[in-house]
Amino acid sequence: MILFHDSSCIEYGSHLRPEQPARITRSVAQLKPAHPDWIWRQASPAAESALLAAHTPALLARLQHAPDLDDDTPWFPGIYDHARRAVGAALAATDAALAGEKAFTLMRPPGHHCTRTQAMGFCYLNQIAVAALYALQSGRRVAVWDFDAHHGNGTEDILAGRENVLFTSVHQSPAYPGTGLHSTANCKNFPIAPHSPRETHLASLARSWATVLEFRPDVVLVSAGFDAYVHDPITQMTLERADFAELGRWLRESALPAAAILEGGYSSDLPLLIDDFLSAWDKPTLLSA
Repeated sequence: MILFHDSSCIEYGSHLRPEQPARITRSVAQLKPAHPDWIWRQASPAAESALLAAHTPALLARLQHAPDLDDDTPWFPGIYDHARRAVGAALAATDAALAGEKAFTLMRPPGHHCTRTQAMGFCYLNQIAVAALYALQSGRRVAVWDFDAHHGNGTEDILAGRENVLFTSVHQSPAYPGTGLHSTANCKNFPIAPHSPRETHLASLARSWATVLEFRPDVVLVSAGFDAYVHDPITQMTLERADFAELGRWLRESALPAAAILEGGYSSDLPLLIDDFLSAWDKPTLLSA
């Protein structure tokens, strides 16, 4: 397992907001000693040319100056460069996946709410959409699997209608941002009512994963949000720790090239949820005699 991480991603933000530096610092403290064999790498920031495949020049310019983008997406000094580093990690993870490695980006800010033109919902640039377009350019068939508790509206906005790419999202509804109620040709949505039974949520996740497998992608990019956890403070969903391990097991058993990008997850248990997911994904598959 390769983890792409840059410690500078904790240099902005506030402990008063759900999307805060401690999400990363606690996760690093959990994962490094627990998995000494995992490889840690730092990626270069994404080039502007890569960003412009998914975003407008106006958005890139807007990120480089105050005021706040919205109440959930404040402007911080250097936020454009922080977001570029998160995108760079996603691109490096995609390269690792295409080379046969399992890769995860332990970075912030998250990205899947950022549309082509608008930063929103803690998200300043959409790293998984940029990574998907990057893989498409090399002739790959790409599936994006988003199990974050919130709809990846930005990813859908950027990828909708494109050939050879599939976007799937399993998310709470009603909930922020209020989208993801309908599916289109290459964007498949699986809305879940708040407080739905755990079994109902898992069944929708299984259907979304079956949709990914039926697409026969060359690479799977995962928007790995952990806010569907039963104890997450900003959602009303019911998944348990073992369920995130199950999602990792599905990835492992598919044997598909894959990279996962951290999105949401605001519980103090986030480091354990990430560990459960990655450990199940990384676990060697036993061959029968």
